[in-house]
Amino acid sequence: MLKKTIGALCCVAGVLGLLALKRPQPVRTVIVDAGHGVMPSGGYNGARGSYSYEDEICLAISKKLVAQLAKDHPDVRVIETRPDRNIVGLRERASIANNAKGDLFISIHVNAMPPVQHRELVGYETDTYYTGKGKKRKKHTRKVPKYRYYTTTSQAKGTQTYIWGAHKTEDKEIAIRENAQMFSEEGYEQKYGGIDPNSPDFVAMSALKTKRFFMRSSRMADFVEAEFAKAGRVSQGSYQRGKGIWVLQATAMPSVLVETGFITNRQEEDYLNSEQGQQETAECVSRALGNYIDWVGKQPKAGGTTNITSPKHDPKATLALLEAIEREEHARKSGK
Repeated sequence: MLKKTIGALCCVAGVLGLLALKRPQPVRTVIVDAGHGVMPSGGYNGARGSYSYEDEICLAISKKLVAQLAKDHPDVRVIETRPDRNIVGLRERASIANNAKGDLFISIHVNAMPPVQHRELVGYETDTYYTGKGKKRKKHTRKVPKYRYYTTTSQAKGTQTYIWGAHKTEDKEIAIRENAQMFSEEGYEQKYGGIDPNSPDFVAMSALKTKRFFMRSSRMADFVEAEFAKAGRVSQGSYQRGKGIWVLQATAMPSVLVETGFITNRQEEDYLNSEQGQQETAECVSRALGNYIDWVGKQPKAGGTTNITSPKHDPKATLALLEAIEREEHARKSGK
């Protein structure tokens, strides 16, 4: 009887073991994208600090992130879009990610802010003016303020993690900075098919492609910022960018863009260039991935995708689609 019981337990254990082995890994391939890169001419493409460049910091953090992911998540395959200091076209980055059938796209960047403009009153000066003509012409004087104009470096600091949101509007300067690489590539009109990543048509088409990845992208962004906060960084939170960033719009998977700090703040520039800062940043993103994998594993299996007709040639349909996405997001946030 005892032998039969032990045999039965062994069979049950074996079946459970097989079931565990067959349980699908929710995240099998992660794409690590080091933002920007050095141009063929030797010039830099990203933001500039007082002594360093975004291109170099992004690559250094990405390399540490790749190593940390291999250590913390050995079952996850990691693909790099920019494995060295040389720039890689944005279209090629998206192609690398899509061809690898990535489950998550993580783009590493460094933030920047323009100098702060100041005006200081330094005194008054006498201004002479005249009224009237001929014998009626009279001389007048008045005191006018005199100002000194100067700039100081921005003290903005902290991390931000972005996902692409079709219904949001953002400062166009942000999109121009992140998409600048595309427009600097030789023959970009032919390479990108004349696409304007900020045009309503492209935004709408991207919305169709990325709508089903919105929730997962949002959760990963939240996990990243939560880990930064736990590590003592100033977390500015997760956001959506309505003015599109090519790599977020063109990747057919959940995607986040991590702004790891402000290179225009000397304190943060030093941190981002230090071994400690780069390693800590990599560890935060890796822990966020672990939280994301656990969360995805608990989600019900996604059903079929919604069949929506492309609004590419109908401006009214484009607007209707974007408004529908906005209503859906509003309902989600209000818990309806």
